[in-house]
Amino acid sequence: MSFVPLSFGKLVLGMPAVQAALSGYSDLPMRLIAREHGADYALNEVVLDELVLRKGKLRNQILAVPEQDHPVGGQLMGSLPLTFGLAAREMVRAGYDVVDINFGCPVNKVLGRCRGGWLLREPCNALVIVDSVLQAVQGDAPVTVKMRRGYDDSAESERCFFEILDGVFLRGVAAVTVHPRSVVQKYVGPSRWEFLARVKRHAGDRTILGSGDLFSPFDVVRMLRETLVDGVTVARGCIGNPFVFGQVRELLAGRTPMRPTALEQATALRRHIVLQRAHAGNDRDTLSAMRTHAIKYAQYNDDPVAARQRMVSVRSLAELDAAIDAVFAVRDDDRARPLLPQDAVVPSLSVEAG
Repeated sequence: MSFVPLSFGKLVLGMPAVQAALSGYSDLPMRLIAREHGADYALNEVVLDELVLRKGKLRNQILAVPEQDHPVGGQLMGSLPLTFGLAAREMVRAGYDVVDINFGCPVNKVLGRCRGGWLLREPCNALVIVDSVLQAVQGDAPVTVKMRRGYDDSAESERCFFEILDGVFLRGVAAVTVHPRSVVQKYVGPSRWEFLARVKRHAGDRTILGSGDLFSPFDVVRMLRETLVDGVTVARGCIGNPFVFGQVRELLAGRTPMRPTALEQATALRRHIVLQRAHAGNDRDTLSAMRTHAIKYAQYNDDPVAARQRMVSVRSLAELDAAIDAVFAVRDDDRARPLLPQDAVVPSLSVEAG
C-alpha cells in the first residue's frame, strides 16, 4: 500500500504510524525504545496543566526534553483555559515539538473534575481552551487535539463532536486524533472504524489520525486502507512491542514483516532497562517501572502465561535480568519468522490512552 508521509504544521514524518500518549508508560525510555525500532514521532504520557506550572521535581521531569527525543508531542489535560495555555507555552519553551490537547480521557476521576472526555459535552468550553493554547503557543509549535467519538451514543453527543471538530480546524489546529469509542464506552466493545471513515470524509484534506484496536502492523495498514485517515496512533499495541513500528514500515513497503526473535526481544528489554536506569537515577524506581514494562514484553513470548508469572515475581534488577534469560531463552532454532495476522496479541485493558 502506498502512503503519503504524515505531516502537520512544520512536522513531516516518514511514516503514518506514531506512538500514542500512554498514561504510566510513554515516558522518555519508552519513547526512545520506540524510536530505535522505527517510530518517527512519539507523545509523552498525558500530564495535568497544573503540574507543568507547579515548581518541583515532577515539573522538571516533565519539561526535560533531551536532544535525542525529537520530534516529541506533549499531551496536556485540564479544565481551565488560562492554566491550559500557560502550561502549553511552558512545554513549547522546554522543547516539545507539538502540543496535544486531551479531550478523550474516559477515567472517572478525570471526568469528575471536568477534564478529558468530559469536555466533549461542552463545545464552548473546549473551544475556549483551544483558543487559549493557540494564543499561548503563538505558532511556535503545531497544536493537535485528541478526541473520542463523543461522550455517549446520543445524537446530541455526536453534534457536539462535530462542533468541536469543525471548530478546532477553523481555529488552526494542525491535526485531530479520533478514538472511535465513546467516553462512556471506555474500552468495552469494538471501536467503530466506520466512524473514522465518516470523520475523514467530513474533514476532507485536513489531517485526521485514527486510534483504537491497533494490535499489529496488519491492523495499522487495514485502518489506513479502510478509513483513509492520514495516520494512526498506536497505543496498547506498542507496549512491550516496539517492534511494531518497524513491522509497519516493512508492510507498507510491500515486504513481509518478521516476528522478533527471542534474542531481539531480550536485547530490546535490556536496552529499555538501561534507558530507564539513566532516567530514574536509582535501582528502586527503575525496577518499579520496568516490572510493569517487562510484564508487557512477556505477553509476546511463545508461552505468555508462564512468562508473565516469571516477570511478576521479580524483586530486584538482578532477578529481572535472570528472568529475561529464562523467558527469552535463545534456542538453536531462534530465527526470525514471518509475522502473521493471527499472531497479534490483544493486551490487557489496564492502559489509558484516551
